[in-house]
Parts: sequence; structure tokens; C-alpha cells
Amino acid sequence: MSLSLGNGARITEHARLDARNTFGVRATAELLVEVTDTSALPELFGYAMLRDPNLLLLGGGSNLLFAGDPPAAVLALATHGIRLLDDDGNTTHVRADAGVVWHDFVLWTLGHGLSGLENLALIPGTVGAAPIQNIGAYGVEVRECIHVVEAFDRQHNAWLRLAATDCAFAYRDSLFKQQPDRYLVTAVEFTLPRNFVANLGYAGIGEELTAMGVHNTPRASQVAEAVMRIRRRKLPDPALLGNAGSFFKNPIIARAQAESLLAEHPDMPCFHGSSEHTRKLSAAWLIDQCGFKGHRDGDAGVSSEHALILVNHGHATGLQLLALARRIADAVHARFGVMIEPEPRIVGAAW
Repeated sequence: MSLSLGNGARITEHARLDARNTFGVRATAELLVEVTDTSALPELFGYAMLRDPNLLLLGGGSNLLFAGDPPAAVLALATHGIRLLDDDGNTTHVRADAGVVWHDFVLWTLGHGLSGLENLALIPGTVGAAPIQNIGAYGVEVRECIHVVEAFDRQHNAWLRLAATDCAFAYRDSLFKQQPDRYLVTAVEFTLPRNFVANLGYAGIGEELTAMGVHNTPRASQVAEAVMRIRRRKLPDPALLGNAGSFFKNPIIARAQAESLLAEHPDMPCFHGSSEHTRKLSAAWLIDQCGFKGHRDGDAGVSSEHALILVNHGHATGLQLLALARRIADAVHARFGVMIEPEPRIVGAAW
């Protein structure tokens, strides 16, 4: 049963969430609250059901795994506005509501002659989820283009405007991820240049552009097209094969441990970490070496194209996918002594 609250929100009892998570696993929310006007949030959070600390804030469902039903109500933002704030001819500030589909927003910026987000094309999810996860791909992280994050602080029942420097951005991390039940991201303001400078440092983009017949300085739209072509080849479409993108974060370990592993595995990909004393390893390579690429336990499996991606072949439960993820992490630790951690938020069970 659905009921309009008359203040920019609608509540649905016993709402199925299968279509609201990209794994496509079955889950049901006792109450689902969809917000179409964020000005209603202070009043909404006055209701006891939304003051529950277990309230789940749901975006596009592309970065979570339902290993069970959510333990409390679910709140989703259904806000879809995009607008230019100011433009000096070189740099433009753009504001996008949290409910805007991320890839649609990237295409919107390209269509308006703006650049900066082209390497992040085709990442699933919403604008509101982008700063939470500090999404990144092909040599770019979204924090590089964020000017301000607008959020509602549930703890103090107050609106906040946080500059990028106040968001504690790190690799696939942020203030909002560190305190997931406190802040509700409602909109993001981006600083985007009109003078395009291509970021082609990530392996494969230059080769893809050449295959597209682009031999000179590419346009931003051409870089986005190259990224989309690569992603479509490597990553399964969640609409066809349930997944949440990369399931594991690339582990960051001590430099000494990395050097020891390289002595034993000289072909192991290894990159500089956040300091001279750390190194980042490829979780995909570690998983592949353990033989899990293309592995399948019933309908829970690992993509045959990319070892980082867990997939639902049709009827896997969240618990079955979680069990497989744990097996993979245990195998990597047993062989390499390296812990790998999940990127998606796990709902209904502990990691």
C-alpha cells in the first residue's frame, strides 16, 4: 500500500527492493519513503520511523548487497534537477540533485560543453552516491571535480554545505561513508572546465581511441565513448546480469610486504599507495591467481571477464553472494597474506 504524505514524500508498506539493487537479489522494506522535495526532510525526520539509527538511505542500489531485508525503514531521494550556477567562460559550477542518474549527468555535462567527468562515464548509481563512495575509474576520482556537497545532518537536524576539503575524501571513502547513518547527501555542486585537457594515463584509453580512429587530440565526448566501450567489454550490464561493479577494493599494504610479494611474484601489478611507505595491489589479479575468475556456486558467481565482479546468474540470494565473497577473501589471504575488503555496503549481515 502506498500513501502520499502530502509534503513531498510517499510511503509504501512492504516494498520489494529487487529492482532497486543492481544485484537483483530479493529484499523487502517494511517501509519505503520516497522523497521528491528535500525541503520536507526536517519534518520527515521528526517521524519516529525515520529516527531509527538503522534507517537505510538508498540511492541507485549499485553499491550495496542485500544479504537480508533492511532492519528498518528505507529512504530514497527521487529528486532529478540539474542546473548551471555560474559560468565565467572557463569554469562552470553545476548543481545536480542526489537522485539524478550518474551516467545521465555525465552525458548532460558533455552535452553542455563541459569536461572533467568523461573518464567516469557509465558508472552505475546516482549523483548522491558519487561523493559517498568517492567513485573513481580510469585515473580519475570524482572528488577532483566536487566543489560542495549539500547534505542533511540527521544527528543535528540541520542542513550542511561541505566543501570538498571537508569531506574526508580518500580511496573509495569519504566522511559520508565513514558515518553512513548520519548524513544524507541531497545535492552535489561540481566545478567543471570548458577547456578540455584529456586524462589518458590509464592503460587502454589511448589504444581504444586509436581503434576508434581518433589519432589527434581527442574531444571529451570521444574520451567518454572510449571509456564506455571499454566498460561494456569488461563489465556486465546489471540489467542483464546482476552485479554491483567491483566488489573488492584494491588493497593497500606496507611497502615492505609488497616488495616481499614481488620477489615471489614478479608479474604482480603493484602501484604507489597513499604514501612512500605503502603500495596498492590489484585485487583482480590476486583473485584471478586464486582461480576464481569465472567461478560459479549455483547462481552466485564471478564474472568470466573481470575477477573483481561478483554476479547473480539469476536467483542467487544475497547470503549466497556474501558467502562466495568471503571464500574469495579467505583464499586471497591464505595465499598472499593480504586482506581484501568489499566495496559495496552489506545490508542484513556482517562482513
